[in-house]
Amino acid sequence: MTDWDVVKDLEVRIEDYVLERLERDVSSDFSRVSTVIRMSGAGEEGIGEDVVYDAEDHDAAQAAGPILPLLGEWTLEGFSNHLAGLDLFPGKAPERDVSRLYRRYAYESAALDLALRQRGTSLHALVGREPKPLTYVVSLRLGEPPSLDPVASRLENYPSLRFKLDPTVSWTEELVAALRETGAIDSVDFKGHYKGTVVDNPPDVDLYRRVLEGLPDDVWIEDPHLDDDVQEYLVPYRDRVTWDAPIHGIADIEALPFPPRMVNVKPSRVGSLKELFATYAYCDERGIGMYGGGQFELGPGRGQIQLLASLYHPDTPNDVSPSGFHSPHPPPGIPESPLPPQAQVSGFRWG
Repeated sequence: MTDWDVVKDLEVRIEDYVLERLERDVSSDFSRVSTVIRMSGAGEEGIGEDVVYDAEDHDAAQAAGPILPLLGEWTLEGFSNHLAGLDLFPGKAPERDVSRLYRRYAYESAALDLALRQRGTSLHALVGREPKPLTYVVSLRLGEPPSLDPVASRLENYPSLRFKLDPTVSWTEELVAALRETGAIDSVDFKGHYKGTVVDNPPDVDLYRRVLEGLPDDVWIEDPHLDDDVQEYLVPYRDRVTWDAPIHGIADIEALPFPPRMVNVKPSRVGSLKELFATYAYCDERGIGMYGGGQFELGPGRGQIQLLASLYHPDTPNDVSPSGFHSPHPPPGIPESPLPPQAQVSGFRWG
């Protein structure tokens, strides 16, 4: 039994839904677009956030408007099964297949929030889990040419901050040594499973050697390449390897080249709430650690993944920092880690 068995029979009445476009420049040097889904029914509103990365896919959805056949009375399980049979990108296929999972998660999140609010309860109350203080890290790229400045400038205002960084082949031994001196690096993400994106990072054994031999021996290693030379070099480091981009649920964890100690469970990448709750249970039963990952959410989606992390893996290096850190120049006053519990008394909401 998983927490899906607790929530799947919730009833939800959907009378209308609207789409709200959001856009903001973020710290990885691109303009992020997302879409807030607002469902209404029985005097309540449920919200979710579509974190598809390609602006063209958001533009197409906005141009089409709320045309999906979602209105009616459902159980959450019935609504989820209904979504599975719909083309959520009518008229234009998404730029990337994984976007179908992102969009499905957004609609299921909105329906979950609406169902809980119509019932007058919250996710944590329904599943019997207490929200706990939430540990987070800040995910950063260091520019080209790379510089310590993005880390150092944030540490000036937030001296207890922890980081997840994306190494690139241009990282020097001097930069790695300076990063080590900060004592603030929790994980490095080699982006070894991205293809055709702005963050593609080809395999380079010398880069792995510089980074892993130069940083402390407790730093997590996310998404290394599966290139033969890299795999051979990583054998002594396997207990520190974690996985993100390949993980869409239990089958992907079971297909990894060796059993993991830790995985990054991104709710939007898993797609359905049923599979998400099953993945949480699977990892718990096998002693596999989990941390949450964000997608540069601009709206309510950020709070929802913070809530899930607070309930299922609050003490790990969750890449779910407050959205103020998405800014190239984060303002002062952002709440520091660990975040105090901010689960709302009704719905699927945080803060």
